[in-house]
Amino acid sequence: MNEADRAAELRRQIAHHQRLYFELDAPEISDADFDALVDELVAIESAHPELVTADSPTQRVGSAPSGAFAPAPHRVPMMSLDKVVSFEELVAWGARTKRLLGLDDEAASGLRFVCEPKIDGLSISITYERGRYARAATRGDGRVGEDVTENVRTIETVPLELAAQPTGLPAELEVRGEVYLPIEAFEELNARQEAAGEKLFANPRNAAAGSLRQRDPKVTAGRALSLFAYQLVSAEVAPVSVEDATSGEKAVELETASALGRQSDSLELIRRLGFAVSPEIEVVAGLEAVYDFCQRLEERRHRLGYEIDGAVVKIDDASLQARLGATSHAPRWAVAYKFPPEERATRLEAIMVSIGRTGRATPFAKLRPVQVGGSTVSLASLHNEDQVILKDLRPGDTVVVRKAGDVIPEVVGPVLAERPEGLPAWQFPKLCPVCRQPLVRLEGEADTYCVNAECPGQQLQRIAHFASRSAMDIEGLGEQRVHQLMEAGLVSDATDLYHLEIDQLAGLEGFAEISARNLVEAVEASRHRPLSNLLVALGIRHVGGTVAQALARGFGDLDRIMAASREELEATEGIGGIIAESICSHFAAEQNRAFVERLRRAGVSFGAETASDKAQTLAGASVVVTGSLDGFSRKEAEEAIAERGGRSPGSVSAKTRAVVVGVSPGASKLAEAERLKVPMIDEAGFRHLLETGELPAGA
Repeated sequence: MNEADRAAELRRQIAHHQRLYFELDAPEISDADFDALVDELVAIESAHPELVTADSPTQRVGSAPSGAFAPAPHRVPMMSLDKVVSFEELVAWGARTKRLLGLDDEAASGLRFVCEPKIDGLSISITYERGRYARAATRGDGRVGEDVTENVRTIETVPLELAAQPTGLPAELEVRGEVYLPIEAFEELNARQEAAGEKLFANPRNAAAGSLRQRDPKVTAGRALSLFAYQLVSAEVAPVSVEDATSGEKAVELETASALGRQSDSLELIRRLGFAVSPEIEVVAGLEAVYDFCQRLEERRHRLGYEIDGAVVKIDDASLQARLGATSHAPRWAVAYKFPPEERATRLEAIMVSIGRTGRATPFAKLRPVQVGGSTVSLASLHNEDQVILKDLRPGDTVVVRKAGDVIPEVVGPVLAERPEGLPAWQFPKLCPVCRQPLVRLEGEADTYCVNAECPGQQLQRIAHFASRSAMDIEGLGEQRVHQLMEAGLVSDATDLYHLEIDQLAGLEGFAEISARNLVEAVEASRHRPLSNLLVALGIRHVGGTVAQALARGFGDLDRIMAASREELEATEGIGGIIAESICSHFAAEQNRAFVERLRRAGVSFGAETASDKAQTLAGASVVVTGSLDGFSRKEAEEAIAERGGRSPGSVSAKTRAVVVGVSPGASKLAEAERLKVPMIDEAGFRHLLETGELPAGA
């Protein structure tokens, strides 16, 4: 295929995927794969300018409005951003900027930049007339968007009346921002979709777009959308008609509130007007500081509570912005620094089934290896049979794979346009892949089980769980090593670990005397783990780290827990009826009591939990955490509460002492806290509560 034909094919593919992404909210391929198509077309057109066409996607922004809503012309075009993906490309952008401005090295090194997260949402333009909310429009093709006034009105973070009217503001004012769906709200939405048997949303951006473009504003109102504002636009330009906006005439130059002098001044004014502005924004000097910001932001991206796919870098000085101007599709004074993609397309080679410690049979995807989120992915969980059917995944499909940080990779869905003709649907197996005994799915259950208690697959997973970090924390004893020990006949259940000898291990492949000694010493150290670790290791249903700590504090040793009645267990802070019943049922089973006795004979400590050295300022208190905190991960916040005698359940009740509210909190938790009049505090208030046990003034 020659360059002209390839360029034409790329334009066709890009237009197809733009329509799916911008108009139908139903993307078939990942952002990274779409970007690769655009990059290839840009490279061809750069090398062969004669191949550039007026309707090329490289000459336009976004996609034309779908027709589902009334057209909404933009007085000032909503442009896209050029992108860079490395420090070298960032430096090249800086060198072009320096050349266009005619700056020397010293002046260029002192340039100030506004750096902010690139929210993975939907760009929106909101207009106010004399301080009151008037209309809102999507970006569309940059010149004409869609009128979504009534839907945006339902977003709680969009003020219906400006909080202030500083002198000098025009009667008509436009604020631009990004509508997004917080991750917690996205998970709640997909849980509702799954419960209703509806199609799941692929990602928060897709869910936000679909939610904003609903015909019924009441549906939008129920989706917990939020907004970060990022730009104040001058409205002092002539209106643009629909006909003019779609005629391909030269775009009006983008104008910021240059009278304010700096982009950072504009952001401060936006805050004063009552808008939420990203708390992550920083003003820095020089490109090395910009790159440092980008690296720090990438490290923290999964602690923010909302999805980002990079950073946006803008020259702070508005007069320099005006001098630089814009190309036909992007301002020259701003650039997007894109993070490594977290979604990629690859081939689904097979759907296989693993057997867990409880016998649950979980389907998983065997993938053609692909780089996603900075690591190579070849396996991904598919959860259960219903999820495979709902997503209509078939071996041989091209699928979109997503990996966010340390989260287990997941298959988002198939690329139906690339499905081979006649590809058969996948069928859940009838027999356990390990022991070949029948698999059983109980009526009303989503999961399928191997009910053979002696299944080697279940035994392997029980031992691996017992040795895991949250349980007995036996370093060097992962799933593959457990499999090796079982194959060698040295281990059949977890209690056998305490009888391993160095000489036995040294003869196995991959073991030398030092590695054998290290494993035996790691097993020895595990005999003295805290009681809460042992309780997790036993694999009791519903007993995770928080419940285990509550049991250890409440009873002191394992024998007292085993002897406790359901009523005694339920009287313990943090233990409800379902958990109490699960504990009683577990220890009523003869094989489980026998396992505990073998651990006793092996010298495993059943003793009391080591007391926390922290003051018990929250003894018996329930503190709920929602949203992302700057100084704590979710686990760290919950541990801080537990160390001080409290607990951190996942829901708000009348007994909740306080709700700690971070960035992008769960709307349902806030609503319940407000309904029950539970105090809500910020991170500073949380630290005060941890230290003193008292709520801050004004909570």
